[in-house]
Amino acid sequence: MLVLMNQTIGLSCLIFFLLLLYVTLTSVIDSSGHSPELESSALKMKRPFSPTAPITCDRSHKDYDLCSINGPTLLDPISATFFLISPTDMNPPSFLMKTKPYPRKSDKEAMSRVKELTLTLNSPPPNVSCGVTHTSSAIVFSTGGYIENPYHQFMDGFLPLYITINFLLPDDHQDDVILVITDYKDWWSRKYTELLAHFSRHPIIDMDNETITHCFPSVSVGLITHGYSKVNPKLLPRPKTLIDFKFFLDHAYSQGDTDTTTYQIRQKSARPRLLLMNRNAKVGRMILNLEEVVKTVEVIGFDVIIMEPTVDTSLLELFRLIQASHAMLGVHGAALTHFLFLRPGAVLMQVVPIGTQENADMCFGDPASVLGLQYLDYKVQYEESSLAERYAPDDLVMTNPEAFVEGKWKNMLVYMNQNLKVDIVKFRMFLEDAYKKAKIFMEEEVG
Repeated sequence: MLVLMNQTIGLSCLIFFLLLLYVTLTSVIDSSGHSPELESSALKMKRPFSPTAPITCDRSHKDYDLCSINGPTLLDPISATFFLISPTDMNPPSFLMKTKPYPRKSDKEAMSRVKELTLTLNSPPPNVSCGVTHTSSAIVFSTGGYIENPYHQFMDGFLPLYITINFLLPDDHQDDVILVITDYKDWWSRKYTELLAHFSRHPIIDMDNETITHCFPSVSVGLITHGYSKVNPKLLPRPKTLIDFKFFLDHAYSQGDTDTTTYQIRQKSARPRLLLMNRNAKVGRMILNLEEVVKTVEVIGFDVIIMEPTVDTSLLELFRLIQASHAMLGVHGAALTHFLFLRPGAVLMQVVPIGTQENADMCFGDPASVLGLQYLDYKVQYEESSLAERYAPDDLVMTNPEAFVEGKWKNMLVYMNQNLKVDIVKFRMFLEDAYKKAKIFMEEEVG
């Protein structure tokens, strides 16, 4: 009897161990973090859309999670759940994981606006079957978070989507993917119609407003980011850079008669064309003496167009306008994201308010140089900022912005809400330098 009991206990332990091993092998859940070398190797070895464990989830990155179901998958949009469809002779152990598919997972405010999704090995409910069966795999992501801001539309949305597709799919099949989107915005899809059609030849699935189930051969949930305005070629199976992303944007918006239209716009003037990205009173960082600035820009020799992009601004028309311009000028802010449409050799001028230098370099200055733009920045001084009305020159706010902010966004808002009255004498010198560069650029393209 004792021998029989020992055999029974041993068999139970063996079954438990095998079950535990199966669950472990069917998921990669790592929140501890790896070295960059190990991360890169792990990603390349466990890429979604490839034959590997039924469910994988790489949580080793500080900014994003990348999860996938590597087999036939049923999406139940009502419960926001993705089920692995197991063969009828398999009965996998009960298992599920949850994730939010937005590439700012350490940002609590952003993630509070992102819907949580469930991936599971559990079988779908008995009464649930495939309503629509797709032959292409799906990428699932959110347009929540900060997506209403133009900078984040590109840097939390389109650039990570570009990176993710290049990571998952070969070059000749990159538009054969179905975009499944949660926290969907109608205005967003209308605004980016041309660009979205370039990402995928399939209709978008707005999962929050779906009632029909969808089945896919496999699903990847989440978007990969390489950092602000960055594409790291070392982390992709076929090296790509930010320049490739720009070519992708150019191709998306250079359809039909765009090239002809852009050429006609350029020919309307013999003077360099400057596009001034203005900010309105609701968002801060306004140029208070804008009229004086515009007059100075014109006297120097530019043709000036003032632009205040809104949700309703046509990206196709804005692309044409920027492509026809020789320079762009604006205060540090989201509207400058459209520098991505400038041609290599054009001039990008960023007015940098007090306390924003690091963000200005990271968001626009550094990537502008990567894209072959002639980048210039104008650093606002104490007497040019509205902060001078509230803080003395020796106040910590003015002398050491980094120490004042200490990583707190509410402190950073002090700098983001300032307005500017630039010193026209100093600003004119800045503009004259920009004009010389833009003039040479214009003459070279004509010649």
